[in-house]
Amino acid sequence: MSNNSELEENLDRFQKKFGEMKSEIQKAIVGYDELLTNTLVAVFSKGHILLEGVPGLGKTYLVQTLSKAMGLAPGRIQCTPDLMPADILGTHIVNENEEGRRVMHFEQGPVFANLILVDEINRATPKTQAALLEVMQEGAVTSGGETMPLPKPFFVMATQNPMEMEGTYPLPEAQADRFLFKLKVPFPDQETLVEISRRTSAFDQPELSRVISGEELLEFQGIVAGVPVADHVTEYAARVVLATHPEQEGGIDQVGEYVSYGASPRGMQSLIRGARVLCALDGRTAVSTEDVRRVALPALRHRVILNFQGEAESVDIDGLVQEVIDSVPTGGFA
Repeated sequence: MSNNSELEENLDRFQKKFGEMKSEIQKAIVGYDELLTNTLVAVFSKGHILLEGVPGLGKTYLVQTLSKAMGLAPGRIQCTPDLMPADILGTHIVNENEEGRRVMHFEQGPVFANLILVDEINRATPKTQAALLEVMQEGAVTSGGETMPLPKPFFVMATQNPMEMEGTYPLPEAQADRFLFKLKVPFPDQETLVEISRRTSAFDQPELSRVISGEELLEFQGIVAGVPVADHVTEYAARVVLATHPEQEGGIDQVGEYVSYGASPRGMQSLIRGARVLCALDGRTAVSTEDVRRVALPALRHRVILNFQGEAESVDIDGLVQEVIDSVPTGGFA
């Protein structure tokens, strides 16, 4: 079997599994079709997800539903201003061994799980938010000079309320950059609200089945990572990232006027990783520039930092990023 036909066969399996997972989640989650697709794209891209929306839109429920469909061990951290790093990472405690001697024992925190829900992450103080940096980047916890790896697969899915709400601490730019996607949870329309009422007026919760195992998920992540990306597509993604930087020549005027810092190299990685999954979903064996465009907004919206003027004028970051995306020519390639 040739490599290309083997890839096509694997991508066919991936498409079916992706569809099964989405259908299973939709037994419990009403609407949010695009949100569910982007969430699963991030999962198969081995990326962390930041969900933003006002309270009561089902962000926490979405994460819980996802963990059931994937059969992964969940961990939950409810962020509050008095939460300390040891509360989430774990801490060394003194125990007595069988011989009656006192020994140090590390008591693992809730991050030692496959899928971590960090609820209302912007209600935790910067000290506690920073404790998640190593967890998200290295997939490990260091305590007392010992580095302990976290189980695989490993994801952090954090929820946050809009920054203008009281009692919140904005995420540091370095930490926001660790999230592959920032997804906004919209308020449901009338039809969706009615359907939510129909489904939740009873006390019984829908029974969800495990659709994928941790081993299968790791396998599909490896398959998707092998989807080829041509040079012109990589160059297009690089032009999009560079167009978010105010010091770049030839960019749109709004970037120079309102942006302090543009997207980082991690933004470039997010574009390519997300584009590979979308390409695989379409059953194609080569990523296109359109795949990059489709993931650009969730991949870049949290990586473009407004300057003082942009903040003062309440510039819509999504609109600005979309203008940047539209301004970058594809170079004649699809």
